[in-house]
Amino acid sequence: MDLDAFFVAVECKRDKRLRGLPLIIGGSSRRGVVAACSYEARKFGVHSAMPMYLALQLCPDAKVISGDMEAYSQASHLVTEVISDSAPMVEKSSIDEFYIDASGMDRFYGAFKWACELRKKVITESGLPISLGMSVNKLVSKVTTNEFKPDAEKLIPAGTEKEFLGPLAVDKIPMIGKQTASFLYDMGVRTVSTLREMPLNFLTSAFGKNGISLWNKANGIDNSPVVPYAEQKSISTESTFENDTIDVKRMKSILIAMIEKVAFQLREQKKLTACVTVKIRYSNFDTETKQVHIPYTSSDHVLLRVVQELFDKLYNRRMLIRLVGVRLSHLVHGNHQISLFDDTLESINLYEAMDRMKHRYGSEKLVRATTLGVSRRVRMEVNSFKGNLR
Repeated sequence: MDLDAFFVAVECKRDKRLRGLPLIIGGSSRRGVVAACSYEARKFGVHSAMPMYLALQLCPDAKVISGDMEAYSQASHLVTEVISDSAPMVEKSSIDEFYIDASGMDRFYGAFKWACELRKKVITESGLPISLGMSVNKLVSKVTTNEFKPDAEKLIPAGTEKEFLGPLAVDKIPMIGKQTASFLYDMGVRTVSTLREMPLNFLTSAFGKNGISLWNKANGIDNSPVVPYAEQKSISTESTFENDTIDVKRMKSILIAMIEKVAFQLREQKKLTACVTVKIRYSNFDTETKQVHIPYTSSDHVLLRVVQELFDKLYNRRMLIRLVGVRLSHLVHGNHQISLFDDTLESINLYEAMDRMKHRYGSEKLVRATTLGVSRRVRMEVNSFKGNLR
């Protein structure tokens, strides 16, 4: 199940005058980017992550609003509660997308009938439009929803997965990005059925391990389970010094390295934070913390400024310190680029390029120069799930 034009739908629910208008949510400046847009705006070629100036050239009559991440988060939580109250197993994969395992429902009621009634319940109780795609696995269900939304209610019967996927363009398959699609197009592979006919050995030689994944997806094979949804409360990390110190420059370098680490973790998990806490422990074991609430973000440069300001306010005894730590809490699902309503396309592209390199080569391979002296242990240790400071 996937909420239709989620951000736009929330704004239209709050202000009914926006319904039916070409609406763009994103940075208001010329260098801003499109975070989301209505289906009316999409008819002009507008899409998310597009530079705002280009979007307004394509659709000059569009209404632009900055967006409200907190309102979107609240709406997402409401939908999550409605689905979780009825569904036997739910995986919330993003702020507006849900996988539901309805295995066994056919024995008692009818899985598709039950899913359609759940969709109507979500629409009634949340006031937001949502689409439904059902199949034997997550891959085909996601493609189905994307292909038939908005206002979709579609079943792909078991055994017809290849028939459904075959005519679709290869870039309709999840995780096939622009570069992979372009490479396949250059090879003459434009449809899923053509990709399916490619020899597996050829795909593995061209794409490595990803070649096997491409072949499986082209054949509608996906054995990944629905992972039950559980809200992560916080992400944190801390470091105890070998020798107590008053070296403020060193401590700030460590805090910078920590933020680089946890912010990357947030973006990898497609989450945003709205609360930052800094912790210090003096040599006499007195422990103090200070926190501040901020607009939702997962951007290094925003979090770095906040953490350094908190540390400056917190460290006022001029005593030796044995430990420093950082915690990010009040987490919500969302991509980091959609939280940067007033940022630029260049900064979003920079974060995406940095994250690709970190994901491929390791997070410690790309760091700020001011943290070069920080030990690898500080960069690698992190409490990603329970949020308890070590």
